[in-house]
Amino acid sequence: MTAGHTTMLSPETAVLDASELLEEMLRIPSVSGQEGALSAFLAARLAEAGFDASIDAAGNLVASWGRGDEVAVLVGHLDTVPGEIPVRQVGDRLYGRGAVDAKGPLAAALAAVARHPRDGRRRFTVIGAVEEETSSCGAHHLAATRVPPPHLVIVEPSGADGITIAYKGSVRLRWSRVQDAGHGAGPASSAADAAFAFVRALQNLAIAWSGDASLFERLDVRVIACDARSDGLQDRADVDVALRVPLTYSMEDLLRDVKSLAGAGELRVLSQEPPVRTDRASHLARSFVRAIREHGGSPRFKLKTGTSDLNILAPAWGCPAVAYGPGRSLLDHTPDEHIEMADLERAVDVLDSVLQRL
Repeated sequence: MTAGHTTMLSPETAVLDASELLEEMLRIPSVSGQEGALSAFLAARLAEAGFDASIDAAGNLVASWGRGDEVAVLVGHLDTVPGEIPVRQVGDRLYGRGAVDAKGPLAAALAAVARHPRDGRRRFTVIGAVEEETSSCGAHHLAATRVPPPHLVIVEPSGADGITIAYKGSVRLRWSRVQDAGHGAGPASSAADAAFAFVRALQNLAIAWSGDASLFERLDVRVIACDARSDGLQDRADVDVALRVPLTYSMEDLLRDVKSLAGAGELRVLSQEPPVRTDRASHLARSFVRAIREHGGSPRFKLKTGTSDLNILAPAWGCPAVAYGPGRSLLDHTPDEHIEMADLERAVDVLDSVLQRL
């Protein structure tokens, strides 16, 4: 069998090999905003396997399986952060950018769905969203255009035993200042000085607000880009900051507090997604608990300090929702990103069992 291709077993069923499909996906770069080649590949491959596959107006891959009423929507994302990692398998580990975040979970979802009767009375929809790592425009398009499904699974890394029910919120800011240039030995502060003062003020706000709170409950501040320069007439400084926001800090209060610290700088809110927490007692969450135990695991609920498309889609659709998928989140965005094949295959088994229970 050619790597990544589908083996057709009968008119009623098809099998997708998750590891082979993932390896081909990893060989197609898909940095956020440049997902076209990967979505085209998957649309063709999945149509060959029997999915109803298309690309929507936002560029999302939409692949449906089954002919009846929709039972669940599984949403992953096609894009990755920058940084090329040579695709290779070393023992049980498959390396490549996106192996964990989140091509591995998406491959697992597709393989699990394809185990079910293609002409059955239930329909599962798997979506590969675009630009999750940047603007989440793919998820916002889904929230605005799709009818809410009965169940939502965000396929993001949680480990084969993990069930994610909460994510922190996210706010991205850009602070800028332009002022007349001055001598470096003079009394006036530079634009860069003012930028550093703004960052320190944010950090002090986070310390004062968080106290001794747990990692999930505290406000975090991270500088993600900064630039300071002068042409001899004017100084300019720009700093981009990412805030991770706990459930207990309202977005309205946070933005008010941040704006009060901007001083003479111009402050722009580049993006904001509220924190989210879903119901661990839902039928969907309980189905994951049972499925993980069925396949020899020890289920545990997770609260994540990052964000995902769950932050957008769970509030918009109001249906039972969790995030689940193979891979260790600590490897996201790192040069050592890899997934363990055993984790990938067990996640396929767990997802298959969950879908049978819905």
